[in-house]
Amino acid sequence: MSLTIYNTLTRRKETFQPQEPGKVKMYCCGVTVYDYCHLGHARSYIGWDVVRRYFQWRGYEIEYVQNFTDIDDKILNRANLEGTSMEEVSQRYIDAYFEDIRRLNVIDASAYPRVTEHISSIHQLIQELETRGYAYAANGDVYYNVGNFSEYGKLSGRVVEEMQAGASGRVDVEDPSAQKKQNSADFALWKAAKPGEPAWDSPWGAGRPGWHIECSAMVRSILGDTIDIHGGGGDLVFPHHENEIAQSEAITGQPLARYWIHNGMVTVNGEKMSKSLGNFTTIRELLDQGIDPMVVRLFILQGHYRRPLDFTEDAIASAENAWKTVKEGLLFGFREWGVGSREWGVVPGNNSYIESFQAAMDDDFNTPGALAVVFELAKELRRQSNLLTHAGKTDIPPEQIQQQWQTLMNLAQVLGLEAQPEAPSATTSGLTDEDIQTLIQQRQAARKAKDFAESDRIRNQLKELGITLIDQSDGTTRWHS
Repeated sequence: MSLTIYNTLTRRKETFQPQEPGKVKMYCCGVTVYDYCHLGHARSYIGWDVVRRYFQWRGYEIEYVQNFTDIDDKILNRANLEGTSMEEVSQRYIDAYFEDIRRLNVIDASAYPRVTEHISSIHQLIQELETRGYAYAANGDVYYNVGNFSEYGKLSGRVVEEMQAGASGRVDVEDPSAQKKQNSADFALWKAAKPGEPAWDSPWGAGRPGWHIECSAMVRSILGDTIDIHGGGGDLVFPHHENEIAQSEAITGQPLARYWIHNGMVTVNGEKMSKSLGNFTTIRELLDQGIDPMVVRLFILQGHYRRPLDFTEDAIASAENAWKTVKEGLLFGFREWGVGSREWGVVPGNNSYIESFQAAMDDDFNTPGALAVVFELAKELRRQSNLLTHAGKTDIPPEQIQQQWQTLMNLAQVLGLEAQPEAPSATTSGLTDEDIQTLIQQRQAARKAKDFAESDRIRNQLKELGITLIDQSDGTTRWHS
């Protein structure tokens, strides 16, 4: 089966073909570190985490890079408000990012470059653009001349002549710097220093980088001229990603990325998430309310990454119910066979569940379809667990159940859904496994001696402590809490 990806650049699904067989280079735009991450960030980074996990599951070697924007007007505003430094603000929220995102079981990127670590490569890129006639200096600022790049607008479908300054919310049309531009759609590559703001020396005078040049410089510095996949939120298609293409491709003459992928936005009860509406929710606020991180992952993965996702109480409640089923299935094998009691081999390649899962994920990372396979497996394991509890046996061979559990563990891990059993050394009853086995042996001895009163007493004692005994047809006794 071939993996197909919807490419924003071509506006169609395309068969994925990496530049180098077996290897994937992927870059995703990271956060501007001036505040705690919100649900929109969770949607993006859980989504790209699953894309990365799936490539690895398919046998690819993937290099995944995600930046931190650690110099920006919003960071400076926060620092001024708090009476602290840009560095202190950015480091605080970088630390917070890792705390939040790791709670959501997102794997660390291969690299997390910071803008302030790449000033020299930004200088080099701007100088090359200036030399080639794509950039011009104006009183300490440097701008990109969009009129000189004939393919400008190819990602977003916009026409240069129809563009208006200020469309991104990053440009103030009343700012005096707008008068320095040759074209209203031109954008800043380098900004002249302002009093009281951090600045770096440059060939154009002291200043700091513009927003868009950062990613072009970091991609080229770490991953090279052309990468396989560039991802980000749908709100970054224009102007950010459009401008990245203009900057990078004007120099290299090569595609910046072979595939452009963008995730849909998160709304809250059908409305755009914003602080002014009072519906702005951070990741840590959500998790600190007691919502399981796996519920958040499952909620996000229940929607296709390209579609809008509406956050509601009902949606979270539905995800919580779904997670209970999946968690029960994931814990089934630990409960029935004990933690680490068996070494499982590789799941057979002709496994129908795996084929269905891969068919879904190969279709532009269709996580709702992949989750349907996971749910089906989890529900079947729950059914078998109920049969064991109430009838003492299953209706399919143990080997088949073991394979189903291993398959569930394997596929759920691709989606980052994981559940760990409680430490086996002690149960909620306070008894260790050895204590329980001793009582089971005493009960078996009582039954053998036909002392059924003692046998029932031990069973009831364990039952009161939350331990259920299941007598097997072969004379052995299993238990679970």
